[in-house]
Amino acid sequence: MVLQGTKEEVKTWAVPSGGKETTENFEACCIREVYEETGFVVDIVREVLHKNNDVVEVRYFETNITGGQITIHDPDELIYEIAWKSKDDLLDLTLTFPEDRQFLLSLFQ
Repeated sequence: MVLQGTKEEVKTWAVPSGGKETTENFEACCIREVYEETGFVVDIVREVLHKNNDVVEVRYFETNITGGQITIHDPDELIYEIAWKSKDDLLDLTLTFPEDRQFLLSLFQ
């Protein structure tokens, strides 16, 4: 997960994410955003969540790490920390998208 926010904002935790470029599909966007925000190179395994409302369409993917190392490459300078979080951690984290907490918790077996 990444700790993110503008310099003025209270920082919150989220899975790596960001806006899709017009030339990208959602899978390519995921691969790029994970690299920019974490330094990891990933392959897509499968889509695990699709949210769509009047403002934004969001897709979450399960990925495999195939390379890279923890490094922030974020051109928007919104990422402050990268960390693996446990199920117990997720119970108390301040999330950017609090509505995703139950979904994220469901990913732990």
